Amino acid sequence: MNRAFIPEDRVVHPIEQESFRRLRARLDTTHFPPLTRAVVERVIHSAADLDYAEDLVMDEGTLERAHAALHAGAPVVVDVEMVAAGITRRETVCRLKDARSGPGLTRSAHAVRLAYEQVGPGALWVIGCAPTALEELLTLDASPALVIGLPVGFVGAAESKAALRESGLPAVSNVSMKGGSAVAAAALNALLYHPAAPASKENS
Repeated sequence: MNRAFIPEDRVVHPIEQESFRRLRARLDTTHFPPLTRAVVERVIHSAADLDYAEDLVMDEGTLERAHAALHAGAPVVVDVEMVAAGITRRETVCRLKDARSGPGLTRSAHAVRLAYEQVGPGALWVIGCAPTALEELLTLDASPALVIGLPVGFVGAAESKAALRESGLPAVSNVSMKGGSAVAAAALNALLYHPAAPASKENS
């Protein structure tokens, strides 16, 4: 079972601080709204690839709603353990070990079905490896809080991400065929590390 994220001070290593300083020296990200900037910078940091600033596709309002759901304890589902390994401050659901391939169904797609049966609607889905996992998710009535769809590959990756954008689901994706577990985890971590807004208080 997923535990709700509990805000706490995160100790940032000096190497990470210097990495972000150098990133910002080479790329102006100040025109991005807060959560979009957080995702763009952390994805670039994970890949050392400045082109993600133009390649990523997301909407600030979508990120705000996903951020609220995440910090309220919504489940996080990943397609592979490599993505889970990159998300160190939150428990995740990955059913790949339990999945089996079959006619017309990849193991990754079956894992998505199993995960949805476990978590139901309202989860955040983080897909960084298998295009077929993303394709399968789009066939389900998952009502996700967010789909981070950043699978990598020469076959089906760009097409599955285009289908995600066309679906109208709340999403973070990118246009090109690049992606991967590290960048997908980074996008989720950007939302995790960004502080939750304090609860509003009614005026007495």
